Amino acid sequence: MNSIPNCPICQSEHTYHDGTLYICPECAHEWDEQAATSTEDELQVKDSNGNLLADGDDIILIKDLKLKGSSTVIKKGAKAKGIRLVEGDHEIDCKVDGMKIMLKACFVKKA
Repeated sequence: MNSIPNCPICQSEHTYHDGTLYICPECAHEWDEQAATSTEDELQVKDSNGNLLADGDDIILIKDLKLKGSSTVIKKGAKAKGIRLVEGDHEIDCKVDGMKIMLKACFVKKA
């Protein structure tokens, strides 16, 4: 007997299979079979050009950025090596010019 997965949103066990989708009658969430079989919830972050970033990539700033709370400016073209992707508003955790900072992906491009 095939096991129908619980709803990933509300964890309801009353889900059913309809064609190519799984449907939850309690929260009305619909998802496909591939999403149900993938157990890993991957974080996908894209740079300003639409390239997919991964942990350990090198990036380059595409514009000057003023650091909040200080008079320091990080110049366009500054490079960060070995980035780390994190959840939240600022998706990239890295070191630029010896300072540990968090950046939004829209201000960088993949090196």
